[in-house]
Amino acid sequence: MRLSIGILVVLACASPVSAGELGALAWLSGCWSNPKAEAGSGEYWQPLAGGTLLGVGRTIRNGRTLEYEFLRLHEDEQGRVIYTATPSRQKEASFVASRVSDSGATFGNPAHDFPQKVTYTKTSSTSMVVRIEGERHGKNRSVEFSFTRVPCSN
Repeated sequence: MRLSIGILVVLACASPVSAGELGALAWLSGCWSNPKAEAGSGEYWQPLAGGTLLGVGRTIRNGRTLEYEFLRLHEDEQGRVIYTATPSRQKEASFVASRVSDSGATFGNPAHDFPQKVTYTKTSSTSMVVRIEGERHGKNRSVEFSFTRVPCSN
């Protein structure tokens, strides 16, 4: 599976996180830009409402949308916090939270092709790092994306 900016994924080896902790991720709400990427690349997260945080990610290259992704943080039937990603041209994949706090979250799906783990870390009130990692073609791989909070434009 190819990965666009902003997949939240982490190995679910710890006990699942309860949905009551979903509110700790309210800081994700808003617009995030990757200063190393082309203008328009980044993520937008709607505020927590109805038990979900909804997001969308986009990667622009050479003035065109290269990748996009629909994102959803929600609670499953067992009360676990789940990250569900639907990347462009790929099947939907869900990942179970192993850690949620007011400074970040880790989600995982060991059966997923790549990544198996994604971590969102709030590094300040205006910045975050997203790290994706796992095994691909028999080799361990990781990629980090830095984001800065920016005003949302219409």
